Amino acid sequence: MAVVHIVLFQFKPDVTLEVMQDVCQRMLDLKDKCIHPTTNKPYIKSSTGGRDCSPEGLQHGMTHAFVVEFENKAHSLHYINEDLAHRTFVKSIEGVVASAQVLDFVPGVFKV
Repeated sequence: MAVVHIVLFQFKPDVTLEVMQDVCQRMLDLKDKCIHPTTNKPYIKSSTGGRDCSPEGLQHGMTHAFVVEFENKAHSLHYINEDLAHRTFVKSIEGVVASAQVLDFVPGVFKV
């Protein structure tokens, strides 16, 4: 079953637009940089993202959102726990992202 991985960022107030754009592009580039150790091929099914444009006012400071889709839970867990490209990216944004939120779900599954 597919796993959808949602990531929200709130950048620190002093971060420039250029740095934000770089971080966002590098987040999207993970789709091609994360290589499965067995197949030696990219394993992220899809990745998209953008800046918040909701008029609802419920963002709680989050300004940028990304949606990453994996083929299965094993790929999702590898990405989170082992993928060097992902881990390097996470480490690289520590100085510019004030807060991040992550939520994973299996489409259509609403009970534990």
